[in-house]
Order: sequence, then C-alpha cells, then structure tokens
Amino acid sequence: QVQLVESGGGLVQPGGSLMLSCVASGRTISEYAMGWFRQGPGEAREFVATISRGAGSTLYEDSVKGRFTISRDRADNTVYLQMNNLEPEDTGVYYCASGTVAVADERGYDYWGQGTQVTVSS
Repeated sequence: QVQLVESGGGLVQPGGSLMLSCVASGRTISEYAMGWFRQGPGEAREFVATISRGAGSTLYEDSVKGRFTISRDRADNTVYLQMNNLEPEDTGVYYCASGTVAVADERGYDYWGQGTQVTVSS
C-alpha cells in the first residue's frame, strides 16, 4: 500500500520561505516520478513542480521558476519542495503525488497525499 504524507505547511509573510516534505511508504521515490500540485481557494488544482525517476530531471510551473526547488532524499524516501520569496498567490493546499512519468498533467499520477496548507499573508 502506497502512502504519501506531506508536512511543513503553515502561515508565512510575503517574501518568506517554507520547506514542504513528502514522506513515501510502499514505493521507492527514486523509481517513480514525484510531483507537487496546489489548489488555491476556489481554484482548480494546478501543477507546481515534478522530479523524474532515475536521473531526477525537474520541471516547474512558470510562476515558481527561480523561487521553488524540488528535490529528493533517497535515504529518507522523502521529496521536498523548498519555497522561497513566497507571494500571496502561492496560498493553497499543497499536494504530493507519485506516478510513472514526470509530467505537469495530474492524470500522470496515481497516488496522492492528503495535502498541507500554505498561507502567505501579512
């Protein structure tokens, strides 16, 4: 049984930073694509970042390029999302997902975590 558990969300002021973690069980993260998605208030869920299986190539949504970094720790079987220079528009529930191909389409992922809330506000 595959489980993904996110943590690290919270309230932060604009310009601040947060690091989200996603611990996986039942699946070795380096053998699968791992992605982060988010859903803002009243909005559809959208792609944020993904890291491929194997070589770990990364892909980012345009609005987070240069501010967010996705990475993984094989020893801890954990995927991270380092978020810097946060903006109010980054507010939402952040979800970790696992699939076979590192794509921006959420249909490419077959397991999802429960999400962690990120609120950017002064």
